[in-house]
Amino acid sequence: MASSARDPIGILLNKGIRIPNPASVEIGPEVDLARIAAEGVVLHTGTKIFGRRTLILQGARIGYESPVTLENCHVGPSVDLRGGFFRGAVFLEKAAMGLGAHVREGTILEEGASGAHTVGLKQTILFPFVTLGSLINFCDCLMSGGTSPKDHSEVGSSYIHFNYTPNQDKATPSLLGDVPSGVMLNQQPIFLGGQGGLVGPCRLAFGTIVAAGCVYRKDVLQPGLLVFEGGIKGGSIPFTPGLYRGVRRIVAKNLTYLANLAALKQWYVHVRAQFVSPDFPEPLLEGLLAAVEAAIDERLRQFEGFCAKLPESARRWRETAREGTADALLREKAELIAGWPEMKAIMTQHKDDAGPDNLREAFLEQIQGSLRSAGKNYLTAIQGLEPAAAAAGTCWLQAVVDRFSAAALKPLPALTTGD
Repeated sequence: MASSARDPIGILLNKGIRIPNPASVEIGPEVDLARIAAEGVVLHTGTKIFGRRTLILQGARIGYESPVTLENCHVGPSVDLRGGFFRGAVFLEKAAMGLGAHVREGTILEEGASGAHTVGLKQTILFPFVTLGSLINFCDCLMSGGTSPKDHSEVGSSYIHFNYTPNQDKATPSLLGDVPSGVMLNQQPIFLGGQGGLVGPCRLAFGTIVAAGCVYRKDVLQPGLLVFEGGIKGGSIPFTPGLYRGVRRIVAKNLTYLANLAALKQWYVHVRAQFVSPDFPEPLLEGLLAAVEAAIDERLRQFEGFCAKLPESARRWRETAREGTADALLREKAELIAGWPEMKAIMTQHKDDAGPDNLREAFLEQIQGSLRSAGKNYLTAIQGLEPAAAAAGTCWLQAVVDRFSAAALKPLPALTTGD
């Protein structure tokens, strides 16, 4: 229950929280002061904290480089939020963001993930150790890869994930790495060179290097490639908004992304939950689960918005295309329009599919063994798994992904078979 204290700053100071300039700190009346830990927490000048769900754990440092506004965020141990605006995000142990950050709902930074100054994130999930440079806009994507703070996936400075189309939709999530292998913390890192961009929706395999200075528009499904693109040749061509030429690709990328979020949810429910401890308490797990659930809901909402534009798109195609040249595309659009309600219901149901019982239980036995040897340290336990055990976990999560995707595509035979 939220505290009704008349002097929240005084209560926090009495708890032992360090507030060097108490007169500059604002705490909303709805904030539950019991959810702000005492040990090692520092609230620097200009800190503003709002939201009844806000959680701040031991060792967190807020506002060292510039003022911070924090609203309904879950801030784990030793997290360093140096300056900016943070709302509805989750930060696990030792995550960090520099000054000028603008971090909003659906964002998760797992252990040690970080961004330098002036980084914008929304509906962004970064696995452990992923590092973002400065002056970056990186919304609507999931990035994994890397094995340690010195072997991490990285996004170079001045990078953009282009997540909004000329057709005014955001059915553009990009999957960099994946969940089934990425959670095992044993994959090659991904590197996106600075002063560039990625046009969503895209998929990049582990080990991909995108050269600096290019805007990349393609999928890279073979691991370990250095890829680059030249500049677009200058010129102009007629543009008719709303035609949607790549329906099959948009459907495939959104389904794959949603399926990976469903797998991540199962990982949190069945594996992360084993690591509840003073450094990863139940309220932080609850915040993590709420964030991934919100991420799934957001992707469904954006996909639905795309589908709602298809009737008008089909009408424009019939008006502009020569007879017979767009028959296959029109069939795909018609099928998606008709099948969307069933497809949405299937995806809503399957986001809670925990995968094959035998695969899940076999892997959880391996997790129990790792817990006995490594204790409640998540990174140590996961990286301590034998290769065969990690492979078994990947197999389980990949089955979650495959079952989600196969079920969602049942109402869309033309898109599945290519007929």
